[in-house]
Formats: sequence, structure tokens, C-alpha cells
Amino acid sequence: MENIIKNRYEARKPSSFKKLLKCLAPHKKLIIFALFLGAIGAILRLGAPLMIQQISQRIVAGQSTKNWDFPGIYMYAGIAFAFFGGGFLFDYTQIYIITGVTTETSKELRKRMAEKINHLPLNYFDTRNIGDVLSYVTNDVDTIGQTLNLTLSSLIAATITLFGSIIILFTFSWMLGLIIIVMLPIILVILGIVGKRSQKSFEARQALTSETSSLAEESYTAHAIIKSFGASKRFKDKFSDTNFKLEKTNFKAETYAGLMIPITTFFGNLIFAVICLVGGYIASLVVSEHGGTSDEAHQVITMVVAAVSYGEQLIAPMSNIAQLLATFQQALAAASRVFSMLEETNEPDESSKTTTIQKVEGNVAFDHVRFGYTKDRVIIHDFSQVAKKGQKIAIVGPTGAGKTTMVNLLMRFYEVNGGKITIEGVDTTKMNRSYVRSLFGMVLQDTWLFEGTFMENLKFSRRDATDEEVYEACKATHCDEFIKQAGGYDKLLKEDSGLSSGQKQLLTIARAMVQNAPMLILDEATSSVDTRTELLIQDAMDKLMKGRTSFVIAHRLSTIKNADMIIVMKDGDVLECGNHNQLLKKKGLYADLYNSQFANKRN
Repeated sequence: MENIIKNRYEARKPSSFKKLLKCLAPHKKLIIFALFLGAIGAILRLGAPLMIQQISQRIVAGQSTKNWDFPGIYMYAGIAFAFFGGGFLFDYTQIYIITGVTTETSKELRKRMAEKINHLPLNYFDTRNIGDVLSYVTNDVDTIGQTLNLTLSSLIAATITLFGSIIILFTFSWMLGLIIIVMLPIILVILGIVGKRSQKSFEARQALTSETSSLAEESYTAHAIIKSFGASKRFKDKFSDTNFKLEKTNFKAETYAGLMIPITTFFGNLIFAVICLVGGYIASLVVSEHGGTSDEAHQVITMVVAAVSYGEQLIAPMSNIAQLLATFQQALAAASRVFSMLEETNEPDESSKTTTIQKVEGNVAFDHVRFGYTKDRVIIHDFSQVAKKGQKIAIVGPTGAGKTTMVNLLMRFYEVNGGKITIEGVDTTKMNRSYVRSLFGMVLQDTWLFEGTFMENLKFSRRDATDEEVYEACKATHCDEFIKQAGGYDKLLKEDSGLSSGQKQLLTIARAMVQNAPMLILDEATSSVDTRTELLIQDAMDKLMKGRTSFVIAHRLSTIKNADMIIVMKDGDVLECGNHNQLLKKKGLYADLYNSQFANKRN
């Protein structure tokens, strides 16, 4: 029953096409005006061959140049030129307006996606490659914008030109019109079949493009790791395999899309040939019956000239419509991915939660906390612990013990499945999650610095900090000297600024000190630096933690020997709790972990 309801809901969901129309709704008036201009331009172009017919009639009727109606010829030639020129001006104005609309729509889509990223829960990014998300925001939105621009600016004009030509051909001869009416549905059915297959291929291509982008990003960000493990060939083979699949899928997609134009060109030329044959046949009948110099013959001959001109006009809109159908498949494939992301469930809105803590001293309690990423994957079974203000709480344990999960729950990146976490006795779920996160400064293992000045990076977590506060924090964390050597606090910090991993870590510690939050979360990251830098980082972290309740995910157990409390976790359960000396005396898991690290160092 649940699946039936779900399927009915999916069936009622708006299509990607309808969602695109909804995105264009704010610009409805401009689009209608632009389409109106395009329609006028198409009508003017349709009128030009009629003027050419009038010119042909005067030339044929005159028999020789001496008898030509030159005033009439000049007048209709001028009107034809005005029609063509007016059509050009209307088309240009339409394109100008449509381009503005589509670029604005693309900008709004990117804005919505950027806002969406800020409201998506952490598990969305845990289950997707960053290359996929980047592809949504860049490649897919670009595809939508370009296709909408092409479609809106050409579809109406091409449609009016196509059906207008057919109607005029009907007025010339019912036989000509009937032939076109019979052939047109055949063309549309063939194009529909090819277009449907084209869309599926483009959807597969978009997915493989994201996968290829992800692999390319990994090869850049993890270049040193790939080299150090001798995995270059494996990575190259993996990339080549994905790239080969992309090539095949792209070939298939482009082949189907490319068929659109040859098919319409073939039928367009066939129609053109039929018009010539039928028109010539009709003309021959009239000439044989009334003579070549009769008025009836003149009218038929000039009608055939105009019909041939309209036959030529049929080919261009048919090709345009076919091309639009092909490219629109790409847009629909891209739109399905973009809207799929935009429709992901946000973190619940907590704007109505205004509970705050008058004085945050740093008293945190875990009360029978239970958590699992899924129902079948319980990470934290029953965790209870109290951290008092100013204490240094270390969380240790083997990989997969639940250390990082505890921090994620503390910051409300995930919500507990049972129990509660309180700060100063207040349940964190009763407070706005943004407020909860503002109470913690974070120094993570992965250093993150953006392209901006040193000062902008250091004030990132607290924009109202004074320069003096930044200078003091940098002196306390041993950053001041190398910042000045690099060019000063107003120097632009780039990826290639030449900072070592230890210096970047010191900058993140200084940034946390500038934030001046009452509590800290620290993920130690000293394993990849030399001993001297490790001592500097440890000294900076000790200064940062002074007077603050600190939760430290410990990797090197020697760095948390002075912790007030060490929580030893395994498989989501707390096995031991106490200070360094107490835990060593217990000779449990902590003692085993500590002794194994000590033995490794000694060896």
C-alpha cells in the first residue's frame, strides 16, 4: 500500500518541464512581449515572398523590360526589403530580451542552489561525491540557461514560420497544402522517437560527467597520496574506464541528437522537391490549356515561384525545431538533476526557537544518548557523561568507535535518536542549531582557508573582531612571525602561498581564538608535522583551551595525558572513563592503545 501511495505521489509530481516554466514565471510579461516580437518578425518574413510574387507577376506580365511596371516592382521590392529588415530588428530585440531573462533565471537557480546547500543536512553530502554537487551548480545550470535561451528565442518564430508557410501553400493550391499536412505528422513521429532516446542518453551522460568530475577532483586534491601509495596506474585505469563509458554514452547521445537535423533536412528537401514537381505539373496544365502568355498562366507561374520560396522557408524552421528538440533533451536531463537537489529535504526550520543561555560557562551533559545513521546501523548505544566548565575532555578509541559522531551530535549536525544533550541544563534541541554551533569554536584535522587576506581568514568566524584582537591571537598562537614574513595581514592568501600544513593549522587555531567561543571542539592534527611544529601547535592549543570546556578527539594519546577526563569508546559504547593515570592502572583498552603507541615510538 505504501508503494502504491508513493507511486501515485511520484506520478503527480510536476515534470521537469513544468518546473522550468515555474522558474520563468517571474519574467512572464517580458517573455510574452519577446515572443510577440518574434511572432511579428516571423509574420514579416512570411509576407516577403508574397511581395516577390507581386514582383514576378509584373515581370512575367511585361514580357520584356520595356513593358515592365517599374514603379510597382520598386514598391514591392521596397516592401519586401522592409519586411526582411523589420523581421531582423524584431528578432534581434527578442533575442536581447530572452538572453536577459535566461541569464537572470540561471543566476536565480544558482542562488537557490547555494542557499539549498546551506540548508541541507550533513548526511546529504556524506552520501554524494562533491563532483556531483559542483556539476549541478555549474554544468547543469549552464545547460539549462543555454537551452532556454535557444528555445525561447527560436521556437515561436520557427513554429509560426512553419505553419504559416503551410497555410499560405494551402491558399495557393489545396494539393500542395495536403501533401505537407500528410508528411508533417510522419516527421514529428520520427523526431519524437529519436528525441526520447536522445533524452535517456543525455541523462546518462550527465551522470557520467559528474562521476568523471569527481575523479578529476580527487586526482588533484589527493595527488600526493596517490603518488605516495603508487596508485597512479590504478587511478588512471579507473579514470580511463569512466572516461571510456562517458565517451560511448556521449557518442550515443550526440548521434541521436545529430539525427534530428539530417532527418528534417531530408524531409524538408523532399517537401521542396514535391512542391517543385506539383507546382510545375499545375503550371504545365494551365499553360497547355490557356497558352503560355495568358493571365492564368502568368498567375500560376508566379504562384509556383512563391510556393518554391515558401518551400525553402519550410526547411529552416523544421531544422530549427528539430535542433531545439534535441538540445531541449539536454536541458530536461540537467533540470531533473538540479530540481532533484532543490527538492531534497532541508534541515528543519528552527527560526521560531529563541531559547538562549544567559551565561554559558561550559557545563555539558550527555544523557543516555542513542544514535544511528540508519535503523540498522546504530553507532552510539547508550552514552551518558557530564563535562564541567573548563574541563578538557578527550575522546579516544579505535577507528569506528564513534568519536567523530559524538562531536557531530554535539554540534547538531545530526540529531540524537534517543536521550538528550544539554548545555547548562538546557536541551540543545530546544535551541536554534545556529545558536548551538556559535557556542563552539572548532579546530579540525582538515585545515580550511579560503582565498582572501590573512585578516579576512582570521576574522571569518567573528567579523566584528578588532585588528588588535587578531594580532594578540596570532602572537599567542605563533602565527604573527610567519604572517609578517609572508607579506603581512593584508596579504592575499592563496592555495599556492607556500604555507606549510603546520602553519595552516596554527592559523585555524588563531581563528578559533579570535572567535572566543565558550567551548571548543578540537580534532588534533599533528601527525604530519615535525616535532618543533608539533610543540608550537600543542602550545597554541593549550592557550586556546585555557578556561574553556574542550572536547578533544585524540589521535596521539601522549597529547591528552593532562586531560581532566578521558572517554574511551569502542563500537559506540563507553568502555572506560577517567584521567590518564587512572586508566593506565585499569589496564584496559586505553592502556593497550597507549602502550601500543609508546611501543611503536620506542621501536
